[in-house]
Amino acid sequence: MASKVWPQFSGVLALTPGNPRRTEKLLSLQPVEEIWGVGRRISKTLNTMGITTALQLTRANPTFIRKNFNVVLERTVRELNGESCISLEEAPPPKQQIVCSRSFGERVTTYEAMRQAVCQHAERAAEKLRGERQFCRHIAVFVKTSPFAVNEPYYGNLASEKLLIPTQDTRDIIAAAVRALDRIWGDDHRYAKAGCMLNDFSPTGVSQLNLFDEVQPWERSEQLMQVLDSINHSGLGKVWFAGRGISPEWQMKREMLSPAYTTRWNDLPVAMIK
Repeated sequence: MASKVWPQFSGVLALTPGNPRRTEKLLSLQPVEEIWGVGRRISKTLNTMGITTALQLTRANPTFIRKNFNVVLERTVRELNGESCISLEEAPPPKQQIVCSRSFGERVTTYEAMRQAVCQHAERAAEKLRGERQFCRHIAVFVKTSPFAVNEPYYGNLASEKLLIPTQDTRDIIAAAVRALDRIWGDDHRYAKAGCMLNDFSPTGVSQLNLFDEVQPWERSEQLMQVLDSINHSGLGKVWFAGRGISPEWQMKREMLSPAYTTRWNDLPVAMIK
């Protein structure tokens, strides 16, 4: 923020220990609410304690800050004093696993409803996989009933498929997920949750094949997935695979879903005027 306010720094401001007077001067001019990690609510509490500038926060006792606020703000105080607390990474480490799962709003008892749910989870997992620029070889599906259901035996199971060729193509992942589901599905259960897991990642989809391998990669798979993701980028669900169903027989549990005041009429708050 300071580097933008004061143009003489040309957009870059480094608080180095070589000039402590300049550092103190700059910190004294910086309001505490403009420090990264200090929000409006925290800044109001700090102001009541007499801490209104970055310099005053720098001189605060880190133990006191942690006790009255949180460890994040304590680290900010230590960072302002030149103590490195937050490691800088050029790039975050790649994920080792992707899981997409949801609890059902109502118990699922039919195979078709479960297959639709698994297809949707697999589709979402594949999209996340491409977002990580990764390919996977291992696809797993799990289903389970509620362990808290009265007079109902608990059932939970997991099955997995290992592909010959690493993939990020949604078609491959959905097909493997459905094959895994077929091995663990049971008719006499009221299912409460299902999910799809991807792992065994690699940065490329190359695998050594031999003359007898019948499995071949999809033609122009990467281009198709790029088009699919670009269409869906502005909102989930604009283009989807038929396995999800046009009118799904299942619904996820969404009791904690945040209201969408700007895009859904039913979520608009109602005001009573007397």
